[in-house]
Amino acid sequence: MKRIFDLVFSCLALLILTPVFVFVSLIVRINMGSPVLYKQKRPGFQGEVFEIVKFRSMKDVNDNQVEMLSDSDRLTSLGRKIRSLSLDELPELWNVIKGDMSLVGPRPLLVEYLPLYSDKQKRRHDVKPGITGWAQVNGRNGISWEEKFKLDVWYVDHQSFWLDIKILLMTVKKVLAREGISEHGQVTAQKFEGNG
Repeated sequence: MKRIFDLVFSCLALLILTPVFVFVSLIVRINMGSPVLYKQKRPGFQGEVFEIVKFRSMKDVNDNQVEMLSDSDRLTSLGRKIRSLSLDELPELWNVIKGDMSLVGPRPLLVEYLPLYSDKQKRRHDVKPGITGWAQVNGRNGISWEEKFKLDVWYVDHQSFWLDIKILLMTVKKVLAREGISEHGQVTAQKFEGNG
C-alpha cells in the first residue's frame, strides 16, 4: 500500500508542480548556470547506495582555482531561499518513482556516515529513506543527531499509512511556517561524528 501511495502521489505531484519545476529550473539556470540539478550518492534501504537528485543551491566556486570554497561561501541568497522553502527537495519525487526513496522515511544522509552508526542507529536503514520524515517534523535542523536518530528508529518501529499521512500534513505546515530551518549562517546541520 505504501509503494502504491508513493507512486500515485509522486506522479500527481510532478504533474501539478510542473510550473514550479519549470520556474525553479529557470531561476537556478539564470543565477547559477548549469547543471540545474545536483546529484549525490546517498545510502538507501539496507544501506544500498543510490543517487539522490536535488535542485542546485550552491555555486561551483573555487578559491584561487585550487580549493573549493566552504559550503557557506558557495551558498547564494537564492540557494538559501530555495532551501528554506524546501524547493531543492522536489526532484526527489523522481527518486520515489524509481523506488530509491519513499515520500516518508528517515532522511538519507551521506555515505561517509555509514561506519559511524551504532547498531541501533543502523536500523534507520530498515526502511526506504524519505523526502520527509518524523525527525523533520519534530525539529528538523534544530535538534541533535542523537535526537534525530531516535526519532528515525521510532518511525521504523511505528510506521503506518496514517502516520505517513500525518507526517506529510505536518511537513506542509512546517515548510509554510519555515520552522526548523538552519539558523542564519548555517548551511546544513552540524556534521555527524558518531557515538565514539
